Amino acid sequence: MSGVQVITIPEDADDQRLDRFLRRVFPQLKQGQIEKMCRKGELRLEGGRVKAATRVFAGQNLRVPPIAAMEEREKSAPKISDADRQMMLDAVIYEDDHIIALNKPAGLPVQGGTKQTRHVDALSEVLAIKDQKPKLVHRLDKDTSGVLILARTGQAAKGMSQVFRDRQTRKIYWAAVAGAPKPTSGTIRYGLVKAAGHGPNQAGEKMHCIHPNEVETTEGAKHATTDYKMIENLGGRVSWLAMVPVTGRTHQLRAHIAELGNPIVGDGKYGGNSQTNLGDGWGAQLGGAISRKLHLHARSLKFVHPITKKNVFIRAELPPHMVKTWAEFDWEEDLAAAEPFEEMT
Repeated sequence: MSGVQVITIPEDADDQRLDRFLRRVFPQLKQGQIEKMCRKGELRLEGGRVKAATRVFAGQNLRVPPIAAMEEREKSAPKISDADRQMMLDAVIYEDDHIIALNKPAGLPVQGGTKQTRHVDALSEVLAIKDQKPKLVHRLDKDTSGVLILARTGQAAKGMSQVFRDRQTRKIYWAAVAGAPKPTSGTIRYGLVKAAGHGPNQAGEKMHCIHPNEVETTEGAKHATTDYKMIENLGGRVSWLAMVPVTGRTHQLRAHIAELGNPIVGDGKYGGNSQTNLGDGWGAQLGGAISRKLHLHARSLKFVHPITKKNVFIRAELPPHMVKTWAEFDWEEDLAAAEPFEEMT
């Protein structure tokens, strides 16, 4: 029973639920495995897709995928550790029947890559309901922490994807940056174009800022807009910024603010020379007391729920390394309003 099989439903299984029939034929199958095969379209009754609760009738033909191969894949799949399981549960900051929001830890990728099996998409199995794993609907950089939305249902996934695509969200990020931007608030409109890296598979590629007037004539370039406002600064050497990505380009906030000469603390990719210690313990790393991790956090997200149509506001607490930095600089979180850009809008 290792290959694809076509089973004819016998008389004694007439008008029986599909999942019950399969568990009788394949006692080793679990309910979750059956539901997964249904979702992926691997089980076909008379050529059509089915659900676990579909009734089967005598004489119908049921296509069943290779059970042995599926079991081998299940065995070889990376196991989720107890620590990661608890981390995912602790990361939940909002949930309803349709969507779930996480405060994504810094350093945890949203999706996998080469030799990368530990990421939100894989670990979200912990949050499954009836074996229905939530789906990603947008992204955060690996080293960026904060609000990340997943959808519990296909309808919610489609709706939330549309919300993000149509820019019907209000995303506010907090960052600690080197120096103090001038002016202290404004809008950045540099276009962005990807510059290839020099390593294998273009490792090290980054976004390059260009004048808005050059976007139309530069291959691969896209318009990008970022609002920013300084909340606090420490002697002009380091500042706390609130930023809003009006557009959603790759590395947009990091590239834009670095182009002003104020790279985000801990951003080795876009920091340049201002990331180095110039001899007085400052620069973007600010001495040994300040973490070298990226200080960029998706602080809040506001949107209209695609299913309930209610206004939703989700806020994520700062990650530990930024909490420590804020304490080091005596920055109090309540200095920033939930909407710090009111004077700009």
